[in-house]
This record gives sequence, structure tokens and C-alpha cells, in this order.
Amino acid sequence: MLQRRSLLGNTGAGLLLGPFAPRLALAGAPTSKRCVLLLARGGLDGLHALAPYADRDYRALRPTLALYADAAPVPALNLDGYFAFHPDLAPLADLYGNGELLVLPASTSRYRDRSHFDAQNVLETGADAPYGARDGWLNRALAGLNDGDPRLGLALGPTVPLLLQGDTPVQTWSDSQLPPVTEEFLYRLAQMYADDAAFARTLEQAQGTRPPDIDADGMRSNPPKGQSLSLSAQAAADFLARREGPRIAVLESTGWDTHFDQSRRLSLLFAEVADALITLRQGLGSAWGETVVIVVSEFGRTAAENGSRGTDHGTGGIALAAGGAVAGGQILGDWPGLSRSALYEERDVLATSSYESLFKAILVGHLGLTEGFVEDRVFPASRDLAPLAGVLRSGRH
Repeated sequence: MLQRRSLLGNTGAGLLLGPFAPRLALAGAPTSKRCVLLLARGGLDGLHALAPYADRDYRALRPTLALYADAAPVPALNLDGYFAFHPDLAPLADLYGNGELLVLPASTSRYRDRSHFDAQNVLETGADAPYGARDGWLNRALAGLNDGDPRLGLALGPTVPLLLQGDTPVQTWSDSQLPPVTEEFLYRLAQMYADDAAFARTLEQAQGTRPPDIDADGMRSNPPKGQSLSLSAQAAADFLARREGPRIAVLESTGWDTHFDQSRRLSLLFAEVADALITLRQGLGSAWGETVVIVVSEFGRTAAENGSRGTDHGTGGIALAAGGAVAGGQILGDWPGLSRSALYEERDVLATSSYESLFKAILVGHLGLTEGFVEDRVFPASRDLAPLAGVLRSGRH
């Protein structure tokens, strides 16, 4: 049961619109189209989500991390004889087979460096350089949709992401529990204070008093319910399915900065993302047919694994687009390959598709914004990036 079911405006008074709250006498939302963005913060490794398992360069670059379509005990899920889903994304195979999921490999934003902060800023502001705008591109898009109606935008989590910050009011929902301390945070803390003997002893003592659901490596064997991705997805589905509810929602997932022990850590995260997408599909019901769900991260990872069985900050990543409005069952875009000459700066997957083109296709072809508004207000200085073709069932883009 949800511990706090509040939907609050980030400007002005809040509204109580939780799953068990009294039904409010609101008119229907001004659009029936739904859009959900899931931000995977930390740099999602696209080569681990969608493995080019038939590529010899892939296996050479990743001697311990490479996936195999015929590997026991759980093989990767072969899609086309060249690409395969990670086995922990297995729940998405039905979406893909039903034409409700497409994959955009070798994709990222216009940003080409490797700073988390700068990359997330570009991803969320839609500017062509870090800190080129102070508000989020999705908030600017809402201004063209809602004519001042604050009900359309919804942020799920303890804070409103920059993506939804700006002049257009949005609503927020959060469960009351604080998120758990992650293994990545503890690792960075230990590295930062490695030369502080007193701190090291204190941290070691604190880790020695881990609750029973924490294993020896600091990973949760049974993740707490709290502000989990699954819980946020269930809340988003409940709100967006309502006739009078919001239409655009943003979810966040953290922990994707996998410099070490990548296979085990990504298995947990992939399972959470797959569960979130299935939860949205089931919870939205008939509204799923008018929904697009996008999964993106600020950048990808290095093509080669590092010495800690992980990967480092890279460039070309991956995007997933799911929903009944998506022309799924396809791997979209151009695949550059993994030969040394094909890599970006001889280390990263070369980005051949842009997130901005994907976002434009959704904003124009699905949500109905004009191309002029999107080019002038939402993604300025991006006219060379046309809306991506083939994303939507409607065929507009």
C-alpha cells in the first residue's frame, strides 16, 4: 500500500489525486495522448542491453562481459540473428514481438563529452551545449500543449527533474520513504576518503551492521518497496489512465554508472526497467494504445570492458520506445559496427541517431505539436536534426 499518495503542484496549491483519493470533479484532459519518459541516470550500457552478439569485435572487446545467444544457463534473447536482448530484459520480448517496442541503438543527445553533470543537463534542457538553457525541454513542450493547464505534466519522485522544470506548472508525486543508499555511492565514498583512516574504520563498522537484506558486497537481495521504480510506474499508470489525469510523466532510475561488477548490477537494473514497462502497460489498460514510453540515459559506455569487469563513460548509448502508439518490433537507425575504425575516438560506440530526433518525432507525430513550435521553442538550434522516421504507428514521422 502506498504510504503517501499525494499529487502536488510545484507552483500553487497541491491536489490530492492518489489511487485511493476521492474522485475530483475535473474535466477531461485536453489530449488523450500519453507520454512517459524514464531517465536512466548514470550512463546505460547499450551494448549490454542490446548485445551485437554475432559481431566478432564485440566479443574481442568484452571477453568477460559479452553475451551469447546460446549461452547457458540463461541465453540472451535473439532478435534478428545479430542483436539480442539481455536475458533480464526477457519480459520485453513479448512487447517487441507484438510490435509495441522498438530499439534505437547507437543513439545519444548532441553532447559528445563524458561528464555526467553536463550530459544530463543537455539531455534535460534540450540545449546544444551544457547549461545553454535554464528550463527543461519537456516543460517548454507542455507550454504548447496545455495553455496554462497544470494537470498535464507529472514528476514521480522526491524532486522535480530539470526536464520538467520551468514556467509551466506541473504536478508531483512521491512515496514517503527515502531511497536506499546504493553500492555505487558507498564505493565513491570509500574512494574519496581512502586516505582517512578514521573514516575508513567508521565506514567499515557501518557496513558491518548492514541489515539482513544486504549481502557482503553491499547489494540488496530484496530491494525495499520505498520509492522504487516499480512503485513509481504503478503510480504513473494509475494517474495517466484517468480521464481527468495528467498525460505526460517522468520517472527516474539511478545506479547505471557501472565502472565495476557490471553484469550483476545491470541484471538487477534491467529487471527493474522491464518490470516498470510491463507495469505501465498493464496499469494503463486501454490508454496503452495511445501511449509512448521512452527510456534514455545521458550517454553510453566504452565499447571495451575495463579491468574491473565494468565499463567507463562513453558516447553512443541506446533508447527504447514502447507503447501501443509505437511502430515496434524493429531495431531502428544505422548500426556503425565495433571495429576500431568505426568507434568514436577509437573507444566508444559511434552515435548515429540523436535523442533529439526521437523526441521531435514524439512531440510532433504523437502529441501534436507543430514542427515550428518544436524547432523554435523546444529544441532551438537543432533544425539539422529532423524528426526520426518510423517511430510511430501513425506514419506521420
